[in-house]
Amino acid sequence: MFSLPRRSYIATLCTVSTSSSQTKTIHEYLAENPDVDNSELWAQFWEILSDAKERIIRELPVQPHPSSEGLEYWATEDKSYEGSMSTFVGDPDNGAEWLVHSWIGNRTNSILDMNLQVWLGPHIDVPHLILVFGTIPQIFFYSELVPRRDLMTEVDYLEKYYEPLNEDFLELRGDDRFTWSVSHGSYMRAFLSPVAHSYTADRSEDVVNTLREVVNARVDKWLEAVRNAQPTPVEERAALRERDHKVRTYGYTLDPMNELSKKFLGAERVEELVAVRAGFKQMEELG
Repeated sequence: MFSLPRRSYIATLCTVSTSSSQTKTIHEYLAENPDVDNSELWAQFWEILSDAKERIIRELPVQPHPSSEGLEYWATEDKSYEGSMSTFVGDPDNGAEWLVHSWIGNRTNSILDMNLQVWLGPHIDVPHLILVFGTIPQIFFYSELVPRRDLMTEVDYLEKYYEPLNEDFLELRGDDRFTWSVSHGSYMRAFLSPVAHSYTADRSEDVVNTLREVVNARVDKWLEAVRNAQPTPVEERAALRERDHKVRTYGYTLDPMNELSKKFLGAERVEELVAVRAGFKQMEELG
């Protein structure tokens, strides 16, 4: 697949030179350390995400969606890029409308992207949940509660769902082991809520343990919000679903990581995987 040695190939991906670790691109991180074995970190982070998924589906039952059949594990012929994609649907009017549990990258060559994303139905307006771990080869962590209302005008919504997480956010934001990571995609920055986590950190056991605690606490509080949510008025549900589907579409299609994957897989294959991950077929089925 590669016309250059891997180290040279990764280096060619770096098109922006920055002096701050906060704005350093993933391409730059990879160019600095392109051949780090992250198999152990993959196992630890995948376990954290899998445990979170099992806790969630005990309360929000789902079943596999056929769009990801055959993607339980896949790899390029030379094994330079691999991954897993599992998609699920629940009751679209009374549960988790769409759940994705997936990873992509190369466990022995620095780059990994692992995620769990839960998109709720419009019966309630609790924020959607996103959990992401990565290696670049430093640890990358992103966690988000995707707002379903305008936080700048609907302050009751802000206080209800985001204020209870404010102290947790500030505690991690003030931890000097973690460096804020800025997406170079303007849409992805617009995507951020007041409690978003977006960090890089050194590869260490204590960082992994801290992130396990952060994820467990976030899932606990998110599930509590789901349990206690008041039903969305029936007349508002169609508009909320339409907004959800737009956010879901843009969040997946405008992710700058897609461009990196295209370097390894080609544009057509990446577009196919994004379509599955975003759940375009499931959205069409709902009409």
